[in-house]
Amino acid sequence: MKKYLKLLPVFVLAFTVGFTGYSLMTVSAEEDDLIPDTVYIGDLDVSGMTVQEAKQELSDYVDSLQNKTFTLTTGDKSIQVSAEDLGLDIANPEVVEEAANLGKTGSLITRYKDKKDLEKEPKKLEIAFDVDENKVETLLEINTENLNQEAVNCGLEREDGEFKIIEGANGIQVSVQDSVESIQNYFKQEWNQESTSISLKTEVTEPQGTKEELSKVKDVLGAFHTDYSSSAAGRAKNVQNGAAKINGSVIYPGEQFSVYEAVSPFDAENGYELAGSYENGTTVQTYGGGICQVSTTLYNAVILSELQVDERFNHSMIVTYVKPSMDAAIAGTSKDLKFTNSTDAPIYIEGYTSGGQIYFTIYGEETRPANREVSYVSETLSETPPGVTLQADGTKGIGYFATVSSAHTGYTAKLWKVVTVNGVEESRTEFNSSRYNPSNKIVAVGVATDNPDAAAQMAAAIASGDEATARNTAAALGGDPAAQEALQAAAAAAQAAAEQAAAEAAAAAAAQAAAEQPPQ
Repeated sequence: MKKYLKLLPVFVLAFTVGFTGYSLMTVSAEEDDLIPDTVYIGDLDVSGMTVQEAKQELSDYVDSLQNKTFTLTTGDKSIQVSAEDLGLDIANPEVVEEAANLGKTGSLITRYKDKKDLEKEPKKLEIAFDVDENKVETLLEINTENLNQEAVNCGLEREDGEFKIIEGANGIQVSVQDSVESIQNYFKQEWNQESTSISLKTEVTEPQGTKEELSKVKDVLGAFHTDYSSSAAGRAKNVQNGAAKINGSVIYPGEQFSVYEAVSPFDAENGYELAGSYENGTTVQTYGGGICQVSTTLYNAVILSELQVDERFNHSMIVTYVKPSMDAAIAGTSKDLKFTNSTDAPIYIEGYTSGGQIYFTIYGEETRPANREVSYVSETLSETPPGVTLQADGTKGIGYFATVSSAHTGYTAKLWKVVTVNGVEESRTEFNSSRYNPSNKIVAVGVATDNPDAAAQMAAAIASGDEATARNTAAALGGDPAAQEALQAAAAAAQAAAEQAAAEAAAAAAAQAAAEQPPQ
């Protein structure tokens, strides 16, 4: 008959294994739910805690680190971010379970040994940190402008008729994916829970241009100039300022140039003054008025160089400094002059003013045959004469006339590109077409008066739309003494005639009444 040993519940059972020299022990069920004494997770003492208590302690610790700051650097640029921005969290949350299982898993001998080790010295389990990959990636992408360093292209300077090559500089661009991985590895393996600086992974971008390329820039591809000597001081200053901002531009093969980007913004801080410019069919005072003469002059140098024109607009009304269809307007971002260097070598733009003239010359490598010449011919297709618009000015008395805006004839025009070889015309092709709106002459007419009759006469004259009628009426009403005297004499004569007619009518009525009276 088999006999079974009935084990009574005990809290401690000790026995000796002679060949090992170890005493093996069991612990109560209540103690088995707690993390053993002298156990640390990082610097956190989790001794005697339950798993849930230790997890909460660890979570609170991570929360306390969210305000730590980090400087992310690329070369000379950097941004500051917080641990919260990076999505800081624990990479090994299972460390709590590991702490709780010390001395409770494995063979009896392993458990006993773990407990004895804890009695000799504390057990420290390391915390591994991590960051949110998506948060870090987004953070880097939205800060590329603050972290990237643009390459400085090799350039040219022209002094005393000679070109000097200016060395460029490498650029730096953030490698987003590599940087995300690098940041994650740093937090998992190196971070000491303090604010610090982290170098991002970057790629070097080479500048455009080499000495060999830039040495090709020596030939005049196209040149043009226009006259602004009759301009007011503000407009002249704007023309000079615009030319200076474009001067020295180097454009590499395939690269596009925008005049608007080169010369804007149009404000006093950028060197511009108030001057006349076209707006909605009239001339108004704006900062940068006259900049269109800059773009127009450059446009003609560009087309003589036979570069690729990407965007060009004519003015709303005709200009006087070039022939129809040879202009190029600038109006905010809606009208721009853009062109691309369609040659195989860099080009250099020289722009300057002298003696009331603005000059642009485009240098590059001439590859066109020496016996081939290109020119442009303007052809006017139609003209639309302007009218006159009279505007009543209640702040000025009768007899006041002032031209608010001058008249502009409307035109339609074409520009022809003419190519000759050895002086013989080889081709003539339509290059562009333009339509310029007519603009009425606008005249302000004074109408202020205390005389209702005079006011009515001026209103009627203005309504006629005829300037001569308005001027004659104003002169008659007070602008010309002789005319005023004649007008008063005519009015007096009319009054006398009216009175005479009234008297005659009264006499006739009296006679009629007497004839109809019955005899006495």
